Amino acid sequence: MWNAGGQLAGDGSSQPRGPGATEIASARPCPAESTGASTAPRPSASLRDTGDGLVDGVTVITVGDGPRACAQFQVTNHEAEPFTYTIGFTAQSASGQALANTEQTVASVPPGRTVRRTVVLDDLPGAPADGGGVKITKVRSVPADEAPARAGSCPASGVRVHADEGSAAMGLRAVSLRLENCGTRVTRLNGYPRLQLLDGDHKPLEGVRILHGGSAIATGTGADGEPQPLAVRPGERAYAVLVWRNTVDNGTAEPAHAPYVRVRARPGADPVMVTPELDIGTTGRVGVGPWKKDETSGGGATRPSASGVPSVPAS
Repeated sequence: MWNAGGQLAGDGSSQPRGPGATEIASARPCPAESTGASTAPRPSASLRDTGDGLVDGVTVITVGDGPRACAQFQVTNHEAEPFTYTIGFTAQSASGQALANTEQTVASVPPGRTVRRTVVLDDLPGAPADGGGVKITKVRSVPADEAPARAGSCPASGVRVHADEGSAAMGLRAVSLRLENCGTRVTRLNGYPRLQLLDGDHKPLEGVRILHGGSAIATGTGADGEPQPLAVRPGERAYAVLVWRNTVDNGTAEPAHAPYVRVRARPGADPVMVTPELDIGTTGRVGVGPWKKDETSGGGATRPSASGVPSVPAS
């Protein structure tokens, strides 16, 4: 049997706030096992707050019996506009050992509404014992009209922008912003992407400077060089590198964290909100490199590596 391993709701309530009626979208039942074992969801008697501060209107409400980690969860949008949520889940053993991780995206939840979904974590190392659970480990939310376009889709702008998984070592961080022309017209770039760093409440992060170029932070990261005019034709790609250090001094300053970055590829472009999780420490600065053409077939090149930071393939 599986227990709900965590509850993450703004006030402990599963009821939505704000205007509009409650809309509960049917979640699919936990899938049946080939062994014939029942995986029908049952109410949980032990929902608890994990206490890790991941509060964003997401709650595990029921779990499934059987050898798979399966749970129904609900998402309540307390904002004034539609939001898209990305939720991380971890299947745990009865002793708290992490067995498997997954992410699920719930797109365009209307304001003041609640929707239900089901998550299944497969490929567990053996059947979990009674007392295991499914825990919410991270919740990120972005305005639906600023969410990065999914692979295989193309926004009305004809330009798809997202952030890759980045690389890190010895306090140095680097993440690439990836741009793909999925439309029918040439996209022209000249200079640096426009960035706005946002905190966990989607508010502008104060006290952090955005530098053009990365040489003041580290060399060899791909964030250096002078900007050049680029003509990104349909099917072509470009990238720009963010680089920072997460050094924390022994002073009284609080470490800065920007889970979200609002990106405009050029002046006047539609904004896209990405979630690179900038753990800036107390350094107070982030470097951004100029847009560069990705000349590799399919855009699958590796970024130049930072000193001590392994390169990461484009995604």
